[in-house]
Amino acid sequence: MGPRSKKEYREAVHLRYKNASRCEETIILNEFFAACGCHRKHAIRVLKGFKRFTKPKTKKRGKPSICRNEAIIKPLKTIQPAANLPCSKRLKPMLPGYVECFGELAPGVVTALLTISLPTIDRILKPIRFQYVKRERSTTKPGTLLRKQIPIKTNQWDESRPGFLEADTVARCGDSTAGTYVNTIDFVDIATGWHEIHPSS
Repeated sequence: MGPRSKKEYREAVHLRYKNASRCEETIILNEFFAACGCHRKHAIRVLKGFKRFTKPKTKKRGKPSICRNEAIIKPLKTIQPAANLPCSKRLKPMLPGYVECFGELAPGVVTALLTISLPTIDRILKPIRFQYVKRERSTTKPGTLLRKQIPIKTNQWDESRPGFLEADTVARCGDSTAGTYVNTIDFVDIATGWHEIHPSS
């Protein structure tokens, strides 16, 4: 008798054993351990604790995930579009200023929003991120010629204090570059998340 056959046999015997009388239980147990070749005590434990082809659910250790709290999810889903859809690294420094706009938030929710981690922000906002794809297009592409000729030092950056910027040109054309549209130069301060937009001439 193979493993699957034993499982099917245990299921059939379990239903009989569950509804059997005292005398019938003894007969069923004798049949079971004779057919499966197991000990009588083991047969009793198997038939009493049998579950139909279901794996026991493992309990998650630790405190419940913050992502499941709707009181925290709702403000984050409102703040990210209002902040022009920044990534989690840029959104986290902006949260204190935006949280002040939500005057009705509970103190516990405010504390959770100010101490939330970057991976948790990404997990919460991942389902709604696809709604805002292709808002603007960057018409510039990185080239290899200047990259090899211009020496670049990355160890001089200090992202913990203001003054270090990332800049790029953005075409405010939507999904297509056809027609007339405005090109802007976007500057973002890495430490503070401050965002400046200037139209290019």
